[in-house]
Amino acid sequence: MPEVREALREAAARLAATSDTARLDAELLMAHALGVSRTELLLRHMDREAPAGLTSILDRRLNHEPIAYILGMQPFYGLDLEVSPAVLIPRGDSETLIEAVRTAREGRATQRILDLGTGSGALLLAALTLWPDAAGIGLERSAAARAVATRNARAHGLAARAEIIAGDWTQAGWAEELGRFDLILANPPYVEDAAELAPSVRAHEPAEALFAGADGLDDYRRLIPEVPRLLAPGGTAMFEIGAAQGEAVVALARQVGLVAKVHLDLAGRPRSVEMA
Repeated sequence: MPEVREALREAAARLAATSDTARLDAELLMAHALGVSRTELLLRHMDREAPAGLTSILDRRLNHEPIAYILGMQPFYGLDLEVSPAVLIPRGDSETLIEAVRTAREGRATQRILDLGTGSGALLLAALTLWPDAAGIGLERSAAARAVATRNARAHGLAARAEIIAGDWTQAGWAEELGRFDLILANPPYVEDAAELAPSVRAHEPAEALFAGADGLDDYRRLIPEVPRLLAPGGTAMFEIGAAQGEAVVALARQVGLVAKVHLDLAGRPRSVEMA
């Protein structure tokens, strides 16, 4: 086997055809194969023999499998979260939703939090770190996703405050027993069925967490009418949206008597809708 230094060059060259971050991908995969951090790799392991296990995980990345699934982990809002193909990979763009809701709730009591379609638990667990006196519910249809979210809650010492439960908002009466919440979070499916997506997304991330009808609005149409009865007095709901969906989601909120406004992400694109 070549030295790590040379193997990294070869891996980055091969990955350049399928990744915009080929060198970073190569370093992360190498560190994973060696069982060390990327920093340790770069400081202490460049001259050792490359591990045999690199080949199989490099092939997975060449087949467009996301790095997060290969590593089994994705950072989000200061939390290292377990991820698997059962859940969407938390994105940095979603961190701007957490920042928007932190600002919206500043100085206001936040005791009960609901995360609709919790997936890995990213939004719920991030919010619980902001409000240490709060407790939350993560509603999730997928049993495999619920297992991931439950493990993440335990790993970050939040299991006592984060209840991950089964729920399916396509079924009648799904919201009846939940009660009221100071904060409702949601990153529902919002991709149009015919949208062009990168192979790493379309072929590997769960379709049921991505696609929401011809215009990507099907799940907003189901969820938003329930928000008024789920929000406690003075409560806030924050839904992630696609970049072209701000006006449509605001209109859906106003139809059920909510006040709504759009928040932008760091690139200046519509990213979430606040409702109250």
